[in-house]
Parts: sequence; C-alpha cells; structure tokens
Amino acid sequence: MVGTKYCKTAGGYSFMIKQLLQDHKITKGKVFDLISSLSETGGEYCDLYFQHSVSESWLLDDGIVKDGSYHISHGVGTRCVKDDKTGFAYSDDLNIKAIQSAIDFAKGISDSPKNKKISTIKQAKYTPKYPSKNPLDSLTSKEKVNLLLQINSIARKDPKVTQVSASLAGAYTEVLVASSDGVYQVDCRPMIRLTVSVIVEHEGRVEQGSSGGGGRYDYGYFIDNTFAKIYTKEAIRLAHVALNAKEAPAGMMPVILGSGWPGVLLHEAIGHGLEGDFNRKGSSVFSNRIGEKVANEKCTIVDNGTIENRRGSLTIDDEGTPTQETVLIEKGILKQYMLDKLNGRLMGMPSTGNARRESYAHIPMPRMTNTYMLNGKDQFDDMVSSVEDGVYAKNFDGGQVDITSGRFVFSANEAYLIKDGKITTPIKGATLIGAGDEVLHQISMVGNDLNLDPGIGTCGKEGQSVPVGVGQPSLKVDMITVGGTQLGV
Repeated sequence: MVGTKYCKTAGGYSFMIKQLLQDHKITKGKVFDLISSLSETGGEYCDLYFQHSVSESWLLDDGIVKDGSYHISHGVGTRCVKDDKTGFAYSDDLNIKAIQSAIDFAKGISDSPKNKKISTIKQAKYTPKYPSKNPLDSLTSKEKVNLLLQINSIARKDPKVTQVSASLAGAYTEVLVASSDGVYQVDCRPMIRLTVSVIVEHEGRVEQGSSGGGGRYDYGYFIDNTFAKIYTKEAIRLAHVALNAKEAPAGMMPVILGSGWPGVLLHEAIGHGLEGDFNRKGSSVFSNRIGEKVANEKCTIVDNGTIENRRGSLTIDDEGTPTQETVLIEKGILKQYMLDKLNGRLMGMPSTGNARRESYAHIPMPRMTNTYMLNGKDQFDDMVSSVEDGVYAKNFDGGQVDITSGRFVFSANEAYLIKDGKITTPIKGATLIGAGDEVLHQISMVGNDLNLDPGIGTCGKEGQSVPVGVGQPSLKVDMITVGGTQLGV
C-alpha cells in the first residue's frame, strides 16, 4: 500500500481544491474580497464553503457485478447570518460572476449597509484525523470487482444461501472553509463502505441478513483486515438466526441492549434532542435543563469527532472549527449541547465543532459526529442473570423518533428471549417503544464492553444526510415497552 499522507489544514491546499481555484483564478486574497462583499450589508457572520468531490459505487447481484458509477461534483456555498436569520445561496459554477451572484442573493438577508472589518486570518494547524489519500485510487477496477466476487464465492458455500448482493462505495472530498471571523481552513475527507446482504431459505422459510462497515480509510482496509469475509459470515449468521426465530412477545419488560450498533437508539432518541438548534428554540425535552439530572448516574454520554478514521470524525467541522470530545451527559447530569457558531452565539456559548452540512449546496447546522455512552462497571453476565423474563436486543435495524417529545419506535433485527437469567430463543418482530428521557432513567446497569459501530451510520435531519458513528456498552433497561405479536413473555 502507498504510504499514508495527510492533508494540510492551514497555509496550503490539497490538490483538487488548489487546482479548482487556480483554474478559476481565485486566490486567497480574492476569497476574502468575496467575504467582504458578503459582509457589506451588516451580516454578523459570513462564510464561503468550497467543495470538490469524487465518488464511485460498485454493485454485485446474482453472481456478477451489474452496476458501477462514478461521479464528480464541485461548487461553493455562500452564507450570511444576521441575528437568527440566514441568507444562503450556492453555485456549481466557480467563475467569479456566478459566485458574486450567489453572494448578492445570500447577503439580502440584511439591508443595513455596514463596512464590516474581516478578522485576521487564522491559519491554525490541527492534527488530521484521517489520511488524505483518495480511496478510489487504492485499488484497480479489477481488484474492486474481484473483492465483490470473493464475497459471492464465500456466501455461496452455504447451501441455504439463495441470493447474494454486495456493494462497494468510496468517496473523496476536499473542502475549503473561509469566513468573516478569519477562518481559512482546508480539509481532505476520504470515505469507504462495504455492505453484504444474503437471503437464505430452509423448508419454505425465507430470511435475510446483512452486514457491513467502513470509515475514513482506503479500500485496503477491507483487504488487510479480511473484512470481506467477516461481513459475509456475519450476514449469513444473522440470516440463520432469523430462520430459527419465534414471534416476539409484547408488553412491558426489562430489556438488555447489546453493545455497539444499538447505540443508534441513543443517537436518535437522545442525541438529536441535545443538538443546539432544538434547544435554542425550546423544542427539545432537554431545553433549559443544563445542570439537571436527566439520566441514571451510571450514564455518561459524549460526542467525539476526533477519533481517528471513524465514519463520523472530522478534523474540522463545516465552519472550520476543530472537532472535540464534548461531554453531553456526565454521571446523569446534563452538561452541554452540541453547537455550531450561529446557535452558540445566540445561546452565549462557543461552538463545539458540530457544524455539519451534506454538501456545499446545504446550510450547516448542529449535528452529531460519533455519539456514544462510556463504559460502566457492570458485567454482561450479571445483567442477564438479573432478568427473570425479558428480551436481549443484540442488534437493531431501523427506527423513528419525534425529536420534540423524544418518543421512539425501534426494531431489533437480532433479539432473544431471556428466561430465568439465561439467553434462550431467538425472536423476530420485536420493537422497542418509549421516550429517550424516560429510558435514561430506566437504565440500571452499564457494562464495561463499549463498542462503536462498524462504520455504517448515516443520519438524516431536515433533508440532509451526513455520516455518523454510534456506540455504547451493554445496557440494562429495567422496564420498556416491547412491541410484538405475542402477549407476555
């Protein structure tokens, strides 16, 4: 493999951004001339967000690679903020006239002419959280196809497997963030993902299993760590578990949540409620509650964008602020919200490095990066033995949440009955129903087996999708509503 290289985050450009701006005769001085123009009507904060992205995807189905795509995009987003109002426009044409037109639209949010002075340019150096290597170049087309064919070959060795599908996707994005408070930062962002899905059939019963992972690596990550085989075996295992599963019970009961990906429940039911915009507007169940006890004292939850190579990590956020580890809930006490510059300014707090946007064509907003609960001291076996009748939800599929109320419905794609302190029969169709703030108080045991998800999370908010990470140790929830097709356990 080619040696790791890192993108310069200040005082220099990555190749694509450098070439893009040179082609359009846009210098650093010209960038700040444009910022000055954006600020001239009295905007309290203004920024430009240049982006260049390349991405690809490969799809295997019915034993052959049926589809492959390659996409290139670039553009600039222009934003002017006045009080709590935002003017925004973007252009995928980077000639100066097109950018100026976008600027003229965005600065229309404020009509009070003011010669605003741009802050001194900040060229801080931040430790990169991932390599700057373009993952699309790390394997040849033939090697990418062979990787998918290997998955098909492994899966077909199981006699119950009737269908196999797999996808390989990669992207490489370079951004330049420049703003009226002097920020001038570049970031290079790789991303890869491999997913496997199988269908198994036995005695007329058909079930499906899927697995996958990725992160901010190149494709060698999958080969060097034999993840193609690992993901395929896991997809088959999950499908076989489903073949033997019975109908889930229904009712109020104790539930043990598995470590790792089940942290998606924390992300959806609790994490969104801790994002700054909802709390500034008073629409979250956690609004105006900093310093209050909102969870069992065993619970400490953080958002951490600094973990190397993780799917949700960023060296800088989309306003050029370095990411950080933010303690949201510490020993049950609400400590902090996740903030961007706009909501932080209006709430009298600094940004926590959580400004994120899907692309240059979208407005940044406070979003999670990698959100997870820290380890406790309880043993998993002790959790199980403490439950007479309940459910062990080892893995989750999807779910829905109302951010205002915190109420959620999540489905478990791998779950088991617990009888007399032992994990027994696999069940299907189990859903967990509750409210995030209520569940936090119902957690009575927190394991010491923290895991993060394998790199599959994508979060949606107001029509924008961004990559995220989730995680947690095993948890015991004393009482929660389980939806199923059988009454009682």
